[in-house]
Amino acid sequence: MSLDELYREVIMDHYRSPRHWGRLTEATDSVHLHNPLCGDDITLDLMIEDGRIKEVGFEGKGCSISQASASLMAESIAGKSTAEAVRLLKRFRNMMKGAPAGDDEVTAEAAAEAGADAEAEADAEDLGDLEALSGVVKFPVRIKCAVLPWEALRKAIAPELNIADDF
Repeated sequence: MSLDELYREVIMDHYRSPRHWGRLTEATDSVHLHNPLCGDDITLDLMIEDGRIKEVGFEGKGCSISQASASLMAESIAGKSTAEAVRLLKRFRNMMKGAPAGDDEVTAEAAAEAGADAEAEADAEDLGDLEALSGVVKFPVRIKCAVLPWEALRKAIAPELNIADDF
């Protein structure tokens, strides 16, 4: 099985069986976004306590890329601190811009200074299954589909960042 086939399988698995599907009844943050160009729609709910994302839920409709991206993102950020989620968001943004996975303005040293532990730093270094979406960069019109859930996350936890204008 080629890497592209494996990535396609991961995307379709998350599209068909999304993780963290459903709205949270006690969300502390909720963001709804719609991409008028392709019709993708997402509502992201977060329950954040003491700077940590305790629960994630989402509902939406749209293409396999947008829905798989939401599922992969939710799985990746659940249980993480908001600082860890912001680092992951930046790494994902860089991947969608075609930058190498390790090319991030948040260095391990800066993460350590911010109080992140070694495990969190290792998590930030490896995008894991999120790398399945790396092939989207070959299709610029689909990048916004993959980024939509991440833009919802940004609006919820780091409104000062602006990743949507990057694409």
